[in-house]
Amino acid sequence: MKKRSSDSEKTGLFRIFAAGCLWGTIGLFVKLMEGQGSSSSYTSFLRLFFGFLLLALLTLIFEGPKAFRIGRRTLISCILLGIVCQGIFNILYSMSISMNGVSVSSVLLYTAPIFTSIASVLFFKERLGRSKWLALLINVIGCALTATGGEFSASAFVPAGLLAGVGAGLTYGMTAVFGKIAMREESSPLAVATYNLLFGCIFVALVSRPWNTVESPFDTGILLYGLLFGLAATALAYCFYFSGLAKISHPSKVTVAASVELVVATFFGAAAFREDMTAVKIAGIILVIFSIILFSRRTMSEKTEGKQ
Repeated sequence: MKKRSSDSEKTGLFRIFAAGCLWGTIGLFVKLMEGQGSSSSYTSFLRLFFGFLLLALLTLIFEGPKAFRIGRRTLISCILLGIVCQGIFNILYSMSISMNGVSVSSVLLYTAPIFTSIASVLFFKERLGRSKWLALLINVIGCALTATGGEFSASAFVPAGLLAGVGAGLTYGMTAVFGKIAMREESSPLAVATYNLLFGCIFVALVSRPWNTVESPFDTGILLYGLLFGLAATALAYCFYFSGLAKISHPSKVTVAASVELVVATFFGAAAFREDMTAVKIAGIILVIFSIILFSRRTMSEKTEGKQ
């Protein structure tokens, strides 16, 4: 029984890791859609819209209409996921990028594991040992080095931009928390992912009216890249994410495992856009990977819980 639980946890972490790899392609799709004339808000909207349609279709094919019948607590969690972790997150992250730049915003975004860990202690009574806190510190340092290449002197923080960046980290970090609450009622991971994108799409549409921010909202190139964005970095990524989340007992592990996104994004930046891959960035990547391995190890307290 104990081995089965351990294997299930490993499978869950692997799926979270896979989701992070797919999210690492976000920057590639954003650049491609910008090249076609899309705005940041329209790109975000199309990602959520196509992701929702594709996930709804997958849910109907594999689990049938009954999968969409969810409990009230799950529905509330999905609404929070959509509004907070999709809608508000996208707005805050866009603000952070415009005020701080991409590198600094990436560092602020990856304060998320800290918020997830604190929430896990408060809401799920998770116990974090010294090795877990060390892994968190290593993760944040690794993300900072990977995103900036060690060039912190050029990062002049605007107070409003700093708040937006930390707020993006907070809202992103809450995905694992709200998602774990949603999965408590044995809901379908596919249905939870679908509702998550639905409410996020509605929120972004009502708040920013993204179709008014581009000259040609029905441009074939924009829609094609938007469809691929919705498939790879959204629908498939969230399939992996929520099915993995259902198998993980401690949400604090989730955001750390997903931080591989930054590593993949850095490799894509170097390969596709000829961005520099410096020794400092490579050191940061190594630290991120090491932190994921360290944080994924079972502590003595977790092993004791598994025996009970």
